[in-house]
Amino acid sequence: MSEPTELIIVSGMTGAGKSTAAKALEDLGWFVIDNLPPRLLPSVVRLIAEEHEEPSRTAVVVDVRSRGFFADLEGALEQLADEGPRPRVLFLEASNDVLVRRQDAARRPHPLQAGARLLDGILRERELMRELRGQADVLVDTSNLNVHELAAKVESAFAAGEVPVVRATVVSFGYKYGIPVDADMVLDMRFLPNPHWVPELRPLTGLDKDVTAYVMAEPAAAEFLDRLGELLDTLSAGLLRERKYYLNLAVGCTGGKHRSVVMAEAIGARLREVGVETLVVHRDLGRE
Repeated sequence: MSEPTELIIVSGMTGAGKSTAAKALEDLGWFVIDNLPPRLLPSVVRLIAEEHEEPSRTAVVVDVRSRGFFADLEGALEQLADEGPRPRVLFLEASNDVLVRRQDAARRPHPLQAGARLLDGILRERELMRELRGQADVLVDTSNLNVHELAAKVESAFAAGEVPVVRATVVSFGYKYGIPVDADMVLDMRFLPNPHWVPELRPLTGLDKDVTAYVMAEPAAAEFLDRLGELLDTLSAGLLRERKYYLNLAVGCTGGKHRSVVMAEAIGARLREVGVETLVVHRDLGRE
């Protein structure tokens, strides 16, 4: 068996921001499991350790949605402490009035409300959570935090020196087949000369060096890449500031065979040069 799994228990009051905290941990590379029944914790941790040769980092969200919450959780934490490193506990809370407002905005009943007032459910939960709150390694009051500020606190506590980076997917496509629906930014390459009208290049694709040379020989192509690089630098900084770590760029031409493929590859290379993890996909290549 490999090194023990490093484990964070994410818990706290309903509406205090557990989903935001879980997403922040996921962006830092943690494997996140939501709403796991506490009694399954030891088995899941052992399974993860067996499946990974290197020490893994796992965060598990547990809360009052699990029936028998505390009886099971206390036993699971004791067992985990006996078998490996003690799990760290991240506990999120907020004031009663803030929790009421958030739960009202979500238009969902509190899991402990049971036909009573919303506030009654919150008070029951607070009493049930009192002991776990006292065991918390990291306690965050989210009453006056927005989602970005909460994510920053989680990153500060658990990043372990790692800095989140923007990850990009660059997709080439043909306008004749439609624009990718998940694109954050669409770049139109139809301003470049079309290799389709060069007989010896027509049967080739943008992955062939002759087509690449033809497209990149156009001065506007290099100028476009230089200006796009400046734009992406600004965009990446803004995405990191707003804690949005994924960017989908769609690069189009008429058929998705020549210009868009060449430029998608070039954009991907530029992004990798500046440290952006980039996947290049050619959606429509081969459809003609």
